[in-house]
Amino acid sequence: MRILIYSFYVILGGCSFGVLAPFVKLGYQYGISTSDSLRLQFMVGFIILAFINLLFIRYPLSIKTFVKMLLSGIPIALTTTFYYNSLEYLDASIAIVLLFQYTWMGLIVDMVVEKHAPSKEKLGAVVLLFIGSIFAVNIYDINLSNLPPLGLMWGLLAAVSFTCFLLVSGKVANHVPPLRKSMVMSLGAVIVIVIVYPPTQFISSEFTISFWILGLMLGLFGAVLPPLLFSMSIPKVGNGLGTILSSSELPTTTILSAIVLSEKVTLLQWFGMVVILIGIVWANIPQLQRQFVNSE
Repeated sequence: MRILIYSFYVILGGCSFGVLAPFVKLGYQYGISTSDSLRLQFMVGFIILAFINLLFIRYPLSIKTFVKMLLSGIPIALTTTFYYNSLEYLDASIAIVLLFQYTWMGLIVDMVVEKHAPSKEKLGAVVLLFIGSIFAVNIYDINLSNLPPLGLMWGLLAAVSFTCFLLVSGKVANHVPPLRKSMVMSLGAVIVIVIVYPPTQFISSEFTISFWILGLMLGLFGAVLPPLLFSMSIPKVGNGLGTILSSSELPTTTILSAIVLSEKVTLLQWFGMVVILIGIVWANIPQLQRQFVNSE
């Protein structure tokens, strides 16, 4: 039963990351730039985690462990930076399909790190996820000619860095309480963002209520929940299965784009999302079978 609970945590982590793109695009309508969104996301997220740690977490860290976790925050900062930059060159549908390539990249990393071939359930799930993603983002209605090479580069780099983020979430400092680990990882991400986008260069003309609401949304769903949920769950479910389960990100983005941005979702897109959900369930078949046998 516990493995199913941890699987659910990974799915929630993917859903949290899927919240980001629609709200970043909504921010564009209020004059909030990509760089401002990135600063807001990681600074607000770190403040939330630091406040929680100050009140509730007492856990001393060695310098070695602290540095490892600090460096582990770099991939999540790079993932978001690359992904948001790809959105400036590509339609959201193309950008998210490029990011979605982490599903097969994660299986390759799992094969190298764990030194065993993926199960037939995982391979079948990846095939279903890929097919579902094609339908879910309505890519067949998009002109694929003359795609900007820079946009393609940013999208693929986002997939690579997200693969690295999932790996370090499951491999680094698993003995540390997830809230403390998430805070230090978030600090590492903040350092990267501050270097790339210095906070003195905020370009929004007004710090309106919409500005801070967006910051709270991005901080919570982009910098707090994904590191926390993945740190809690991926060490338990493994990197291969975790990669597949986190694909809940794509249907979340599609559904929220329809709700928040009033984008039309076609019948074929709904079909694609159902296929993705089937892929997620398919990957969990071994756990479901073991749970059924143990309950008898």
